[in-house]
Amino acid sequence: MSKKKTTRKKSSMSRGGLGSFLRKPAGQITVVAIVAFIIFLIASAGGGSGSAATISADEAYQKYASGTFLLDVRTQAEWDDYHVEGTTLIPLDELPNRLSELPKDQEIVVICHSGNRSQQGRDILLNAGFNATSMTGGLLAWYDKGYPLYTTGPVQ
Repeated sequence: MSKKKTTRKKSSMSRGGLGSFLRKPAGQITVVAIVAFIIFLIASAGGGSGSAATISADEAYQKYASGTFLLDVRTQAEWDDYHVEGTTLIPLDELPNRLSELPKDQEIVVICHSGNRSQQGRDILLNAGFNATSMTGGLLAWYDKGYPLYTTGPVQ
């Protein structure tokens, strides 16, 4: 009867290395800390513009009065019903293809009817490297504050 010598190969996880490191509390804490730091960096990068992501109708009006570029992302039909004088209309669905029409060297306040599309428009602009913010409440909030609108009928 011959005896066969068997050797068991150790897996890379049981030899130390990363597997061993991750099984220890210090390793787990280190991984959590690194992930938290990466999340912090991503969150703090934001748009990189230094401006707020959203502003109120009051803040938007102050910026408008001082000459800040206002971009309306509603449809042409909505624009025809009412709009803020001196704003630029680029409907949201056309925005990604019309970025070259916008100023890169100044802040852009994005507006819409109620504030939802303006956030999407702002995000498109921020991702393209623009300095952009959106107005909460949209033109409904603007109108409620009594700020001027060019209108052909009631604002709804």
